[in-house]
Amino acid sequence: MTTDQIADLRIGDISIGFPVVQAALSGYSDWPMRVIARRLGAPYTLCEVMLDQFLLTVKLRKRTRHFLYLSDEDHPVGGQLMGAEPEQFAAGAERLVQAGFDIIDINFGCPVKKVLGRCRGGFHLSQPDVALEIIRRTRDAVPAAIPVTVKLRRGMDDSAESRDKFYAILDGAFQAGVAAVTVHARTVRQRYEGLSDWPFLAEVKRHAGGRTVLGSGDLFSAQACLDMIRETGVDGVTVARGAIGNPWIFEQARALACGRPLPPPTVHQQREVIREHYRLAEALYGERLCGPLMRKFGIKYSSLHPLSDHVCGAFIKTRSRQEWEAVLDRWYRDDLPGKFPTDGTEDCQTGPSGE
Repeated sequence: MTTDQIADLRIGDISIGFPVVQAALSGYSDWPMRVIARRLGAPYTLCEVMLDQFLLTVKLRKRTRHFLYLSDEDHPVGGQLMGAEPEQFAAGAERLVQAGFDIIDINFGCPVKKVLGRCRGGFHLSQPDVALEIIRRTRDAVPAAIPVTVKLRRGMDDSAESRDKFYAILDGAFQAGVAAVTVHARTVRQRYEGLSDWPFLAEVKRHAGGRTVLGSGDLFSAQACLDMIRETGVDGVTVARGAIGNPWIFEQARALACGRPLPPPTVHQQREVIREHYRLAEALYGERLCGPLMRKFGIKYSSLHPLSDHVCGAFIKTRSRQEWEAVLDRWYRDDLPGKFPTDGTEDCQTGPSGE
């Protein structure tokens, strides 16, 4: 597949361009991660999901300002919203617009147990009437120039009832004026287990016709991103877990689409990006908070290093800039060939990562 076979992605009136974008990642896709992804080829990114209740009460003090922090190079950027009540959803969406987000994304896909227990995220796939009320109120509350999008999973489970509810929400969302729908091809009950059902994505795209559908699930390499577009016909893909610690996946997808596959980044190339990621995070969070927050990123970055187990163990112990730099000085001193990461199902400490 080459670029002349890949149509540019548009979401509403916003031109995105190359159709491989960074998904919202709870606990990860903050401003530093988004900026790094943008610099390495992601044409569009989404912030980590925010609760509507939180947005209505948060004061942008030093400890909380990062949630709504944007910069010029961060655009276009999507703000993802999650909640339970239609009224609060709409008010939360207004707050995201005021903060400067270009697109408002509604999360009906999160499969985390505590989220479902509070009637949020993927729980809404079990109640189409409420889900569509949320979508309509959000669309009405947001200026017409701001696209509204929805993130879904393919249903609560694989039952016929769940399938019917999925399509009721999908069709109702487009009728309500949603500009695009992203479908993660696992069920809520699956969480992150088992394979993503790509044939279901193809079915959804055929059903949607000319309306914009993005796919998600099992995108851990540039080749997988292009394969999903080719095999399912979706208009674009959102890379979630596959982008944590591997922002190079976006430039690799662009290169592969042009017929010039890129090797994994060398150790020195990794070092420069890791160092810059830390610098951006420290500027946003401050010196004291930055070290512990960045440890999870170091763990993920280590999967590209040829001595990944040793490097991962070193990053686990970091608490400060000095310790971070010590890891880089020791393990990233020699410019060795890098390696492609694994499928993301586990790492040396934290296990599976949500999206």
